[in-house]
Amino acid sequence: MDTSTEKAVRAAPAPARPVALSPSRASDFLQCPLLYRFRVIDKLPEKPSEAATRGTVVHAVLERLFDAPAAERTAPSARSMVPGEWKKLLEKRPELAELFADDPEGKRLARWLADAEALVERWFTLEDPTRLEPADRELYVETVLESGLRLRGFIDRVDVAPTGEVRLVDYKTGKAPRPEYSEGALFQMKFYALVLWRLRGLVPRRLQLVYLGSGDVLTYDPSEADLRGVERKLLALWDAIQKATDSGDWRPRPSKLCNWCDHRAVCPEFGGTPPPYPLVPGAEAAEPVLPGPEAAERALPVIPGPPSGPDAAGQNGAAGQSKESS
Repeated sequence: MDTSTEKAVRAAPAPARPVALSPSRASDFLQCPLLYRFRVIDKLPEKPSEAATRGTVVHAVLERLFDAPAAERTAPSARSMVPGEWKKLLEKRPELAELFADDPEGKRLARWLADAEALVERWFTLEDPTRLEPADRELYVETVLESGLRLRGFIDRVDVAPTGEVRLVDYKTGKAPRPEYSEGALFQMKFYALVLWRLRGLVPRRLQLVYLGSGDVLTYDPSEADLRGVERKLLALWDAIQKATDSGDWRPRPSKLCNWCDHRAVCPEFGGTPPPYPLVPGAEAAEPVLPGPEAAERALPVIPGPPSGPDAAGQNGAAGQSKESS
């Protein structure tokens, strides 16, 4: 009789060589090369989680709030958008209903929605949306470096000052990391800054992470030297990914984050056996598929750092695979 894992492997999309790098997948490889393989090459499905799905809803509210005139961007108005954004997400992804399948009276769903509303309201203590007019929201960016490495991702918000200075902003629904782990948290933002610099020839003036879970704001002002260093690291990382792809040698890297991994049943560290490696060594990569309208849903970037509960496994959005799928 087939196990649920075997059925999931057969139901997954066709495997393919990696064609691009996003912050999410770069972080996956740094966290655990085998996790990268499961997500990018095997494309194994992952169960939705309440924390990550809540992040999707909160991101949608903070994005769409700016559709309203400045004077109408109030905390009560934003809170009132939460149930509607959850309904929209559920219509697009009906499988998310299983999160509350054991909640016939709706009490847990009500608490979950209230938690999302509280995160939205906390944002108003950190930023004033009546004084902001973003140049872009949920901006998809992609560039190809001279080496041929394709970088891509989604930026939550791009602010441009009258002087032309650019600020990149990302919302996190979890808590801010301790200072010794801030470099890992900033990895995603430096990645975006590098892509934007290569696209537009302009180094962003400021990178800003807004942590709604703890009410903190982490900022960093990058330089060209910083971004050149990030580029070198990404080239080395991509080289390691290509070598693992060719050899099929994807080793697990155990950590506390394993407690929230959906793939323990097929992980050697937990007595499992990975599915047969599906790629032919040296096979050509397929052409990347650009994101369509559905790709605007926020997903699950994992930033290297210490876990602090389920939120540590993903602070940004819909459970499982990231919209930055390569």
